[in-house]
Amino acid sequence: MTKFHQVNAGDADFIRKSIEACVRIGLIALLVVWSFLIVRAFINPVLWGIIIAIGFYPLHQKLSSIMGNRVKLSAIFLTLFALSVLIVPMVLLTDSTINGIQIIKTGIENDTLRVPPPSDKVAGWPVIGKPIDSFWRLASENSEKAISQLMPYIKTYGKKVFSVGMGLGMALIQFIVSIFIAGLFLVNSESSAKAVHQLFRRVAGEEGDVFADLSGRTINSVVQGVLGVAVIQAVLAGGGMLVVGVPFAGLWALMVLFLAIVQLPPLLVLGPIVVYVFSVQATTPAVIFMIWSVFVSLSDAFLKPFLLGRGVEVPMLVILLGAIGGMIMSGVIGLFIGPVVLSISYKTLLAWIENDPNQLRESEVTRKQALN
Repeated sequence: MTKFHQVNAGDADFIRKSIEACVRIGLIALLVVWSFLIVRAFINPVLWGIIIAIGFYPLHQKLSSIMGNRVKLSAIFLTLFALSVLIVPMVLLTDSTINGIQIIKTGIENDTLRVPPPSDKVAGWPVIGKPIDSFWRLASENSEKAISQLMPYIKTYGKKVFSVGMGLGMALIQFIVSIFIAGLFLVNSESSAKAVHQLFRRVAGEEGDVFADLSGRTINSVVQGVLGVAVIQAVLAGGGMLVVGVPFAGLWALMVLFLAIVQLPPLLVLGPIVVYVFSVQATTPAVIFMIWSVFVSLSDAFLKPFLLGRGVEVPMLVILLGAIGGMIMSGVIGLFIGPVVLSISYKTLLAWIENDPNQLRESEVTRKQALN
């Protein structure tokens, strides 16, 4: 009987401790979910801030050294530079768009809007030449009738265009916030790096430092391979458009930059511009510009292997698959997160296959010795 009571007392104590543990786990889970819901709106800006800060960090180190180790001054300068690169073209674009709409509106109201007739070359364009020539001539002869033909399309797609514009506006605000966050990370770069290493050590143990360094190098490599290639393509495209006299070349170059970042071919912008150049320029410069545009659009095929995966002891194929798969799953930010996750998974799998827990640390030591 005493034994029976002892067993029951032990079971009761076990049940009490189990219930207490479940309550504690439930409260912790509630706290985690509640905290996530509160900060969810800031996750993307913070992630972008981290990515921008890592991308700017090598330049930040060089600039702060030139400025006499003034870390804060260097971070402020880079933050203002990034904001000017982002905001100034958007302000100019918005201003020119508003002015263009006002000019068109005034021209329609005063019946002074005149569209120049197309050249004879337009009708000779394959497939699209005759429809474009027909509508262009109608617009030059009777602008009101041409606008009335466009009204059904404007009503159908106007809301979608407005929605896309609102989305771009929100993305711009998000990037502005991310740049400020990146500036804060750069100001506190040493303490931020220390916190990241502590977090990785807490999760991965002794190999945490290796994974932290690998993550930073992978993000920096993707920044070079994605943003670097996009900037090169935009500069080459803008230079070609300036040479052949394309109006608003800076605006089109900015659109090429955006398309290259989201991994779409710049030929989506350059293609219609090539058609325009054929209508206003002689055949020889137009053909040269067409070849140049195709070269710019395909240049990422040989630039990415050179820049992507540079300085990282992970096969370029792993980083490339991570970038493409990450973008498919999570959008543009997946371009940077995907390679990091896949690189860490690759290194972990490699160490497990070789059944050597010290393999990661030894490979990192070998890499640093080779650099020195």
